[in-house]
Amino acid sequence: MRRILVVDDEENIRLVLRTLLRRNGYEVETAESGENALELLEKFGPDVILTDVRMPKMGGLDLLATLRAKQHPATVIVMSAYGNVELALEAMKAGAYDYLEKPFKNEEVILILKKAEERETLKRENRSLREQIQKEHQYESILSKSPAMTGIFRTISKIADYKTTILVMGESGVGKELVARAVHARSIRKNGPFVAINCGAIPENLLESELFGHKKGAFTDATNDKRGLFEEAHNGTLFLDEIAELPLSLQVKLLRALQEETIRRLGETRDIRIDVRIITATNRDLTAETDAGRFRKDLFFRLNVLTLAIPPLRERKEDLQLLIDHFVERNNTRLGTQIRGLTAEARKLLLDYPWPGNVRELENTIERAMVLAETDLIQATDLSDRIREASDPVKAQLSTGELSIKKTVASVEEILIRRALKKTNGNRTKAAEVLEISHRALLYKIKDYNIKDL
Repeated sequence: MRRILVVDDEENIRLVLRTLLRRNGYEVETAESGENALELLEKFGPDVILTDVRMPKMGGLDLLATLRAKQHPATVIVMSAYGNVELALEAMKAGAYDYLEKPFKNEEVILILKKAEERETLKRENRSLREQIQKEHQYESILSKSPAMTGIFRTISKIADYKTTILVMGESGVGKELVARAVHARSIRKNGPFVAINCGAIPENLLESELFGHKKGAFTDATNDKRGLFEEAHNGTLFLDEIAELPLSLQVKLLRALQEETIRRLGETRDIRIDVRIITATNRDLTAETDAGRFRKDLFFRLNVLTLAIPPLRERKEDLQLLIDHFVERNNTRLGTQIRGLTAEARKLLLDYPWPGNVRELENTIERAMVLAETDLIQATDLSDRIREASDPVKAQLSTGELSIKKTVASVEEILIRRALKKTNGNRTKAAEVLEISHRALLYKIKDYNIKDL
């Protein structure tokens, strides 16, 4: 961090800082305005920008905003005259590293630059460490170090080259399509197309044409011949997401395509041979769907040759830290933000939350928090009420949607009794006092709620 750009509309300040910094081994350029500073960005490539917060036309805050929009990596330190400290603090909230109050001492300038350099060195080391960790725990586009996912990765490596049909099962948001893409990327078909379709997102009357294609004149709007997704995926992989949503009429055609390795376009009289690896996915219980008559048993048996069951995020908590850091890093690049991480309180809330929406919910949560964050650290207040309240069992119970007063009161009562017993280290007499009930009443309730372990 040896290149410093000094931006100030006062010539004396520019001269003093240029002399001081060059004397201390820094390479220095000066600019008399924010506009002038922007012109020097590409030419000079500063590591640090030392800018006055108040200047005519483009002030320090405007310059800072422009730098962030350009995703320029320079560390920004703002300078403010006496009485402008609030403006300097506003700049720090907007992404500035620190501020100097005028008039400043020479040693203060050098000290703040040394601190900035130490921080950047630490950031680089942390980034390098995170990249190394991600590299160690990345399988194609999937980040995980949980034993369950590691087992799935091993299975994918074993079966990727075979044409075996795969059924990927798991809750919404666990990353079923990423798993399908990993199978494709590890297979001998990796140079072929990967074609994905959500069977539940396309109306039934259009789905057959999407999958199998149609001949010109096959129906009213068929003004041209159209290749279906099976043909598009020839020599590659076709991923059928939400396969349980496939209408029974199309289940028959899909079964025939799997067995015969041929398809027939709508309105066509001849079959087309295809070479496609089929991967399907669902978040529903296909066994229950077949028992209910909503899914053909013969198709189920044909799809269920090899099953990959993706565990929900709540069952692989060891992946949370890895994913949180990954999404922060990725969004900093994508959104132009400069978030360093999370406060301990915010991180604990994320680690304790059950993530019913799995990885997709975590990704959206991190993006939302980064957009709302007013500092370079995500605070607990930047997280949604739902996540903050989930850490409180009473609020969590009230947010379940249960309308029975009897059931809700019983649940909350049990939670409060457990809290009181924990607070008093299991002393039931003291716990009864805290709860403001009699000792006998507490004993009855402990028995009713079957409270044994604390």
